[in-house]
Amino acid sequence: MTLHSTLGPVAAMFIAAMGVPVLAQTVDDRLKRGDAVIRDLNRGQPQPALERMRQEFPFLAEATEAYALGDVWSRPGLDSRTRQLAAVAAFAATGQLPFMKVHAGYALNIGVSEEELKEVIYMITVPAGISRAIAASQVLSELFAERRNARGPQ
Repeated sequence: MTLHSTLGPVAAMFIAAMGVPVLAQTVDDRLKRGDAVIRDLNRGQPQPALERMRQEFPFLAEATEAYALGDVWSRPGLDSRTRQLAAVAAFAATGQLPFMKVHAGYALNIGVSEEELKEVIYMITVPAGISRAIAASQVLSELFAERRNARGPQ
């Protein structure tokens, strides 16, 4: 038996004893974590764009669900609220507005207010410029209107 072959289990026991979360090694476990992330953010529902991607681009959908959601999004260290605010800011600042809209919707689903999302857009004027902020504000306004219309008269 080599040092290398014993290091894996010993390291795993050490990490488990410390209470540090260990990422699952199987794709199925990673996919389950990814699905749980989506359902937590999307009121128990699957993500429509991911489901459409799964039909025509199954490899890309699996990579998104297992890696982006199962590995990255489910990491310890940030709560869902902070992750969504960071995602909204990053996507708005880089001009990836369809992704920003999806994550702004998730943020609203988990209790972030419209005012907080507006503040994120104001913040990106400094690193990304006012034109990116204006474009992001227009997409957020659309999202807010869609949500108000979906709720109907109050």
